[in-house]
Amino acid sequence: MKIAFTVAGTDMTAAMDPRFGRCSGFLIYNLDNDTFAINANRSRDAAHGAGIQSAESMVRSGVHAVITGHCGPKAFQVLRAAGIKVFATTAPNVTDALALYRQGKLTEITTPQSQGRGRRA
Repeated sequence: MKIAFTVAGTDMTAAMDPRFGRCSGFLIYNLDNDTFAINANRSRDAAHGAGIQSAESMVRSGVHAVITGHCGPKAFQVLRAAGIKVFATTAPNVTDALALYRQGKLTEITTPQSQGRGRRA
């Protein structure tokens, strides 16, 4: 199972980026073999639709869940339509967010969030 984290770095100690659509990149963690890969967010500087494009990228990456601070309503709809769960976190880095996920302590986002930019859930 693959989980995507919105990050501002390139390893497991990377700071979480609270923004989904405009995050620096995605750390895709494979729970089955405890490996990860970094995907740059090529949509982050898009004039419009960064969230939707980022969500479509996560669908193509085959992730089963996304862990972020905030996911806008349009991106949320794309992720949910693909069966991808979205979890909110205020964890400072990927290692802490992953530990919270494994402990079942993250809140699943079940309804679209408002359009607040960069706001942590």
